[in-house]
Amino acid sequence: MRIDANQQAQQAANSERAGNQPLAGATTAAGGGSSALGEDQAQLSGFHLQVQSLVAQLAGLPETTQQKVNALREAVSSGKYEVSPDRVAGALFANLVTKLAA
Repeated sequence: MRIDANQQAQQAANSERAGNQPLAGATTAAGGGSSALGEDQAQLSGFHLQVQSLVAQLAGLPETTQQKVNALREAVSSGKYEVSPDRVAGALFANLVTKLAA
């Protein structure tokens, strides 16, 4: 899963806007034109679609329990956890290829 830092910056900028100021070029829900004073406006973003996509991705991941985390922590601290240099190199290479492709 990747986190888009640009999206977080955009959300922060949007939350800092004062009051009910519409975005430049915003139109009314009835469609077209500018609205009269005192009329409410709404502009929907595609953020909910991104959230739904992330929820679907999360549902496909295997569940990690605290018991598994504790067992791994114990193996590392006791020195019983062995790391394969080939697997580490493969993971680093795959990560590099993924970043270059993005």
